[in-house]
Amino acid sequence: MHSVIQAVGLVLDPQVLLTVVLASLFGLFVGAVPGLTATMATALLVPITFFMDPLSAVAAIVACTAMAITAGDIPGCLLRIPGTPASAAYTDETFAMTKRGLGAQALGSSLVSSVIGGIVGTVVLILAAPALARIALQFSSFEYFWLALIGLSCAAFVSSDDPLRGFVSLLIGLFIASVGMDSVSGTPRFTLGVVELLGGISFIPAMIGMFAVSEILNSLVRGTARERFAATQKVTGIFRGILGLVRRYWRNVARGSVTGTLIGVLPGAGGDIAAWISYATAKRFSKTPEKFGTGHPEGVIEAGAANNGGLSGAWVPALVFGIPGDAVTAIAVGVLFMKGLNPGPRLFEAQAEMLYAVFIIFLIANLLLLPFGWAAIRLASRILTVPRPQLMAIILLFCVVGSFAINNTVFDIGLMLGFGILAFLLSLAGFPVAPIILGIVLGPLLEQNFLTSMVIAGGDIAGFFERPIAAALGVAAILIWAVPLGLAGLRLLRGGTRTVKPAENNS
Repeated sequence: MHSVIQAVGLVLDPQVLLTVVLASLFGLFVGAVPGLTATMATALLVPITFFMDPLSAVAAIVACTAMAITAGDIPGCLLRIPGTPASAAYTDETFAMTKRGLGAQALGSSLVSSVIGGIVGTVVLILAAPALARIALQFSSFEYFWLALIGLSCAAFVSSDDPLRGFVSLLIGLFIASVGMDSVSGTPRFTLGVVELLGGISFIPAMIGMFAVSEILNSLVRGTARERFAATQKVTGIFRGILGLVRRYWRNVARGSVTGTLIGVLPGAGGDIAAWISYATAKRFSKTPEKFGTGHPEGVIEAGAANNGGLSGAWVPALVFGIPGDAVTAIAVGVLFMKGLNPGPRLFEAQAEMLYAVFIIFLIANLLLLPFGWAAIRLASRILTVPRPQLMAIILLFCVVGSFAINNTVFDIGLMLGFGILAFLLSLAGFPVAPIILGIVLGPLLEQNFLTSMVIAGGDIAGFFERPIAAALGVAAILIWAVPLGLAGLRLLRGGTRTVKPAENNS
């Protein structure tokens, strides 16, 4: 209790509170700009943390990231351009809600569920950090391979209206992920002699091109580029009816919060994968799966909760064992070391008040999401009053800046334009974009862990089932693919037997 009281005193320092507020505003701005990710926002803060005390430095990273992840939903909902990769899983859903005049409901439900997911993740971080971190440490390449395969199974659920096209899109994404140097042998693949492709294809330019540039091309082809947005799309009354919506889908909020936190605990997984898996899970267990993709809030609520739950969960291995859960916590661990706070089990004993202060800042950052998120949505919704020609030009400018800022190369701008054209052509043919993005995200994780596991097992496939956790995940992955195929086969057999008519007796 003495450590908690000390922690409260540390957090109530005006400098710490001011840092939280300023970092929150910065995170909201960066997250709402397509291409400027939460990781980039955190990286931009690092030089500033040199002049801060340790708690203020960590507070800035925590607040900035929480705001940036949630703000990424705003351009995804209003313009079909996800502000951060974590928002890509349900961008099409929220944009469909906006076209139906439900943009306020989409953003409100996403904001509230994000706050709940973040608080649940923080509570788990406080109560169960050591135990969850020990479980995560037991994961080897075998477990990560099965986890990535389960994540790829989401593509089948997300595009279940046309599984074949969804599977083809997934293969395209996996092919794109294989471009570059082999992770084990270092052999160049599909680079066509282009030096810039040796490091692989950057995810951010690909994502911006597939969502933003393709949408601009679609508006030009449909002839809507010169039209104004409909008046019904103005975002007002963000919290109106949200409480009832959350009560109606409380299972989705709870499941998304828990799923996001547990996935966030696994090093390297992060909120991006948590959002995809949660959205797919919501569709898989929904009573009305046919409504997904038409502007249905169920998947948005679950994935939104998973986003911030995963963000909090990623700090578990970072604080307890110094193992980053994602790119953001990797930067945070570096800042902690720089400030003389070595993450690990001894940190809980030597500087317990600092850890409790970090936990309190997590709670404050998530609670600030409500007023700050509301203000950001209100300000961002004014973009709907801008005529489309000017708006499309501004969006294209931000896309160019966001793509260039990743590696400071013009080549990434070309990648963005190329992927925009590819997504536009695929959309004309009826192929979904979401499985491509999923394949690009999970492809490297799948390949690297498969090759590493094969080396460890000496080429024996049975090695993937020797470890208990790996065996459980492997059986789960096989069942995810086998059960729908088996049920489809049974339906075909039953349909065939019903259509066979008995022979008529002419005697």
